[in-house]
Amino acid sequence: MSILAVGTVAFDSIETPFGQAKRVLGGSASYLTLAARYFCPDVRLVGVVGGDFPDSYRQVLADGGVDLEGLVVREDEKTFFWHGRYHYDLNERDTLDTQLNVLQDFEAKIPPSYQDSEIVCLGNLDPKIQRDVLAQIDDPDYVICDTMNFWIENTPDSLRETLRRVDCLVINDAEARELAGEPNLVRAASIIRDMGPKTLIIKKGEHGALLFHGERVFSAPAFPLEDIQDPTGAGDAFAGGLAGHLTREGTFDEDALRRSIIFGSTLASFAVEAFGPDRLTNLTATSITERARAFKELAAIPKLMPVTAA
Repeated sequence: MSILAVGTVAFDSIETPFGQAKRVLGGSASYLTLAARYFCPDVRLVGVVGGDFPDSYRQVLADGGVDLEGLVVREDEKTFFWHGRYHYDLNERDTLDTQLNVLQDFEAKIPPSYQDSEIVCLGNLDPKIQRDVLAQIDDPDYVICDTMNFWIENTPDSLRETLRRVDCLVINDAEARELAGEPNLVRAASIIRDMGPKTLIIKKGEHGALLFHGERVFSAPAFPLEDIQDPTGAGDAFAGGLAGHLTREGTFDEDALRRSIIFGSTLASFAVEAFGPDRLTNLTATSITERARAFKELAAIPKLMPVTAA
């Protein structure tokens, strides 16, 4: 199976309580594809960068096996740039600078060789752009979508139109509450799934993730790490690991989704161990498998004794 990721390729400058990094490779499509390629040999990227985007960063993606035919370079413009500072609670951050640059008039053009993509991952973009992407794909098997509070607040009708065409929505808990207008996550999940997605995954940062599919809820743990450097791309690495492992499953039923969430969480746990996507460039199949097994142990419940009358 093939995976198409449509999203941002960017420069990130990051400050955390543990250090900082300037103008590292960033963007949703970068993290997603670098995570997905550990499971899928056919990972395709659509995005746009400026003439200031270095060959070395392009090579990081290419060496990872990412197909870059869909990466457009606008030589006379600058690459999207984001600068953020994280608090000690890494779920909280302040955006210090955002420069849209080439993204100001971004139109996703899907190369003909990508139009047969089977799993489509729509990064956090204008919902209209997300629909434009789907209009260019020949009947994808599965569509995974991300969004954020900006689109929820400013383009609610357009977002709902996109959600009607999505199989799986991946958002965080604050976004889920805002999208549904409901503080209780279980009720919020029901409201959101009525908008279109049969599957909803709610990311809860250091508290793991919730899968809502069919009539059941699955809770995946977060991996307890001693050394966290940069959480910037964790959510996109999660989506990449999820999509990548689904290509190995070859199906999108509940069991496949549960297993794939564990591998998504595994890739996200590696991503936060270094600034930028560096950690995603040097993993081995053994290290991924061992950590995924550790996730399974975290969630293991010993046999329960039945309650009897005292």
